[in-house]
Amino acid sequence: MKAGGTDGVGKSEVTTYREALREALWEALTADERVFLMGEDVGRYGGCFGVSLGLLEQFGPDRVRDTPLSESAFVGAGIGAALAGMRPIVEIMTVNFSLLALDQILNNAATLRHMSGGQVGVPLVIRMTTGAGRQLAAQHSHSLEGWYAHIPGIRVLAPATLQDARLLLAPALADPDPVLIFEHGTLYNTKGDLDPAVHAVDLDHAAVPRDGTDLTVIAYGGCLSKALAAAEELAGDGVSAEVIDLRSLRPLDDATVIGSVSRTHRAVVVDEGWRSGSLSAEISARITEQAFFDLDAPVERVCSAEVPIPYARQLEEAALPQVSGIVAAARRVVG
Repeated sequence: MKAGGTDGVGKSEVTTYREALREALWEALTADERVFLMGEDVGRYGGCFGVSLGLLEQFGPDRVRDTPLSESAFVGAGIGAALAGMRPIVEIMTVNFSLLALDQILNNAATLRHMSGGQVGVPLVIRMTTGAGRQLAAQHSHSLEGWYAHIPGIRVLAPATLQDARLLLAPALADPDPVLIFEHGTLYNTKGDLDPAVHAVDLDHAAVPRDGTDLTVIAYGGCLSKALAAAEELAGDGVSAEVIDLRSLRPLDDATVIGSVSRTHRAVVVDEGWRSGSLSAEISARITEQAFFDLDAPVERVCSAEVPIPYARQLEEAALPQVSGIVAAARRVVG
């Protein structure tokens, strides 16, 4: 019996995003003795969000390691272990805390292959929670994955579905360079079925969970469900919206995005990051650079308000992208 409480992906059983991540960790730890998990409270406590619950009892303290409260120290230790031939999975509680390890991620993990002339790689996976919507206030709620997508030398992933949560870890561990996985905090309790026919996912290509003809809505992570809900509402008004799940934020899958916009002639980008200097700004620029003459309207962006994420529920909701805002942006581009 696996850690997630199912007998694996061969049987289509209702599971949660959290359990899908746990299954992926269990599989990785079972398949390769070089793999180990470390981070704050990942062992006896079972992880801040319960993802690693039960893994310490199955794999022991050498493979599931509780660390001191120092992101710089344990991310640095992960880099060293990767250089020595191990396959570490480092968990950082939230993206806000990852800034304490930014020197290690940017100046070491992302650059050592270049600085060594290709002699060494850093096959390290770093997982962290991102996003708001849980009333955890400004120090635990921001969406900074766009900052990391700015850095050459790393791959940045944002699994939005149970299927991706279950299957992205294996190819991430197989990557010879650092991979950062951003798990949106509102997704852990989401439930659904894993498709038993799907055994792998492609890290290099975005997914298209909904086809459409009138406009393209581009989203990722915690905003994907909002984009799909907006598309459903628009369909009731006779507007056909194609929805793209970016899945990989670095590298971006330009081909899927530009191909869709070239057919629909309109685009709305949904990004929980702040608008200024955001991932949505990069995507908008690429659409303008590569598909300008295919556009029938300016690219619209739906982003978080440029404020620290508030604690109060109503203010938090007002600060974040919502279905109503996506629908309004879509109606503007279709006229």
